[in-house]
Amino acid sequence: MNKLGAVDIATVLRREIAKGGYQKHDRLPSSRRLAETYGVARNTLREALRHLEREGLLETRPGSGTYVRYQPDNSTVPVIESANPLELIDARFALEPHICRLGVLHGRREHFQTLEALCESMEQSVDDPLAFAESDTEFHRVLASATRNNLLIWIIGQINAVRSMDEWMRMRHLTLGPQIIAQYNVQHRLILEAIRAREPERAANRMKEHLETARLSLTRAADT
Repeated sequence: MNKLGAVDIATVLRREIAKGGYQKHDRLPSSRRLAETYGVARNTLREALRHLEREGLLETRPGSGTYVRYQPDNSTVPVIESANPLELIDARFALEPHICRLGVLHGRREHFQTLEALCESMEQSVDDPLAFAESDTEFHRVLASATRNNLLIWIIGQINAVRSMDEWMRMRHLTLGPQIIAQYNVQHRLILEAIRAREPERAANRMKEHLETARLSLTRAADT
């Protein structure tokens, strides 16, 4: 079993907060207790908490502890409930290439470090579609975060909500085999390399290639 890193712990805690496992204003267990729960060093745990603080999900009160700031919105927009995976891909085509351009312009080192860690997590999940899908969703969320455009971040959050719908989960089961995951991993790396090289059009084109691959995979699965 691979040892959990800060990004993995942040993903687990983010999911717990989104599900309501931790409510707004709740105090998290101590860093020592959380580190023991997840079997990681305390500095790894603290790095994960810093990730979530930067996202506005948590706040640390000196001498008191770490508290949840985020209140999950449990309401589902009707259009999200009825959206199918191909509509999701088309919406992403309209937004994510430009998100890559903005990520080049506004992304910070911390964004690139998180994207690097997520690439590593995905590369370790070739035979684990669920773990890959979680890191994949987080990779695209962090790309949106790198734009520092709150409206785009919100829109991508709504688009990603489709991934929790039954139809998307069924298609994920049909499409996410080791071969396609390996191909996606190569494409994610190329996207990140272009962003790090500060080449906006190359980054946008790499994202288009990635989304074209995903659309073709979904189309084939829909025909089965």
